[in-house]
Amino acid sequence: NPELAKKIILETKRGAGNLPVSVKTRIGYSENTIKDWLPYLLETEIAAIILHLRTRKEMSKVAAHWEVGREAVDIVNKYSPQGARTLILGNGDCLTTQEAEEKSKEYGLDGVMIGRGIFGNPWLFDKSGRIISSKEKLEAMLEHTKLFSDLYQIDPETGFGLKEFSVMKKHYKAYAHGFDGAKELRIKLMKTKNVSEVEAVTTDWILQNS
Repeated sequence: NPELAKKIILETKRGAGNLPVSVKTRIGYSENTIKDWLPYLLETEIAAIILHLRTRKEMSKVAAHWEVGREAVDIVNKYSPQGARTLILGNGDCLTTQEAEEKSKEYGLDGVMIGRGIFGNPWLFDKSGRIISSKEKLEAMLEHTKLFSDLYQIDPETGFGLKEFSVMKKHYKAYAHGFDGAKELRIKLMKTKNVSEVEAVTTDWILQNS
């Protein structure tokens, strides 16, 4: 419903005042409809559009259609008013900052949003080239778990709060990955119910493998 979407965006802008408003969207629902969809967004003169370069139907089952990013840039250049150009950022399958920079240049994008590439890798923007040890990864995972539990007020007994504790577990596969014994550690982590159990499992693994 493009008209409803436009109304929601305009009301959001009105409520946001001087804060810039951006929209993240896919290239279409079951097919690429960017030529019809993007102009509706551009009419609202939003600050930026983050374009996930797959349809809703495709989810993440196919490679991102980066060529559509170039198409989107052409549409933006055509529709945006002089001096108030909406930024276009691509999204999909980028796992490193180097790859993001290459995609931006190749397809004429203003930038790239990295999604799954940050999972288990809070060092993504560290350009020092240093090797991150398994111990450092697991310590970061534990800190992440504690922050998650505190922020969402997770009850250690029930695992419920503003979010469920189980939501955090999607990150464990990414943190506990690429080193000896990682699979066995992940199995144990997936059985945990609260921060204390994660801390016990993680600390035990670090002590045994230091």
